[in-house]
Amino acid sequence: MKDLKDIQHIYFVGIGGIGMSALARYALRLGKTVWGYDKTATKLTDELIAEGMQITFTDATSEIDAEQLQLDDTLVVFTPAIPKSNQILRYFQEQDYAIMKRAKFLGEVTKDTLCLAVAGTHGKTTTSAILGHLLAECDMPVTAFLGGIAENYHSNFISKGTEITVVEADEFDRSFLQLSPDIACVTSMDADHLDIYGDSSSIEASFKEFAGLLSEKQNLLFKKGLPLEGKSVAINETADFEAQNVRIENGSYVFDLKTPNEVIENLTFLLPGHHNLHNAITALGMAIFAGTPTSCLPKALFSFKGVERRFTYKIRSEEMVLIDDYAHHPTEIDALHQAVSEMYPGERTLIAFQPHLFSRTQDFADGFAESLGRFDEVFLLEIYPAREEPILGVTSEWLCDKMEGKNAQVISKEALPGYVKNSACKVRLLVGAGDIGAEVEKVTKYIQDEG
Repeated sequence: MKDLKDIQHIYFVGIGGIGMSALARYALRLGKTVWGYDKTATKLTDELIAEGMQITFTDATSEIDAEQLQLDDTLVVFTPAIPKSNQILRYFQEQDYAIMKRAKFLGEVTKDTLCLAVAGTHGKTTTSAILGHLLAECDMPVTAFLGGIAENYHSNFISKGTEITVVEADEFDRSFLQLSPDIACVTSMDADHLDIYGDSSSIEASFKEFAGLLSEKQNLLFKKGLPLEGKSVAINETADFEAQNVRIENGSYVFDLKTPNEVIENLTFLLPGHHNLHNAITALGMAIFAGTPTSCLPKALFSFKGVERRFTYKIRSEEMVLIDDYAHHPTEIDALHQAVSEMYPGERTLIAFQPHLFSRTQDFADGFAESLGRFDEVFLLEIYPAREEPILGVTSEWLCDKMEGKNAQVISKEALPGYVKNSACKVRLLVGAGDIGAEVEKVTKYIQDEG
């Protein structure tokens, strides 16, 4: 890569993606002119434009300002989610511009920093958001690139200095192997992305290869039970970083954290669910490894508000609780059920779920049926295809049939607000990684307006 200081213009193809937009914000902070393309305008792209970026939503070479974007001072960054047929990307390729994948660019901008990399098939965004927040609140010189919008900052980008970086180490297409981490964690290694990896053993091998990027093995934190070397993390179970004396007070976790060197007492963490508590312990351990004074960590953790679409309360009243969550894998749905069962014991629960990817639905159909079946009522939306073409026979109706005997049905997006409002369940969840997020506000507004 050409030295960043010699580049004035950076063009992001797929700039509206959550990971790409954080990098675009970083580039703008460096004083670069930031350009970009994305398929559709969103709240996030509106924010980027307001911040000073030039973005088009038309995939045509006529949208490229060739006079401004000169070969010698322009870098093009793209995400693998962009199809090969994209006209703008093809133009840059044919004109021989300097081009790199998002993962490579992230690796380049973090390689000369103390890089804290958060890996795992689940929990990356919440863990990295907690970690970035802990460091920022403790006045550590951190830049954090997040895969979600942190509630404390209303952004996916935290900038308090450049010496330390926090990044999500994405296992999709082995992107995380482009990084040079100094401190890292692995939150989980469940089978996923089988369209890329083929089988679970290949995923496990890839995570081990990622762990091998660390020069010091002891700088890896991992959930106890994973086949890795480093420092283990657990709840009420012997580990290097262990949450002890865990209890719930006023709807929040209160616990003591045992570290290799001390016990930090009476930490309070507002997010529900053992999965989130594991994420918090991991983030605390990484912050300690990075040299954060432990005296400031309790206050910093208590002030963490969460990440949008990660167990986000939309309505919270005596009569009803409406929660929005990004979960798209059976393990994540199990974690959601554990969280609501712990926080609302004995209450009836509804999940409205949009499956994400035909291949993932096919690969984990029985797991989805079992996980979803734990809820008292299930509404399925049609499968969100993302980058995929349909697979014959793989439909939401097919998945629903696997839940025979359960209170489950397939409904349309248009019907979703009414069905959710009229449910007799107190706890109602809107769940998925596709475009169900755009329906959440409609459902919330409908319930409030009709209430």
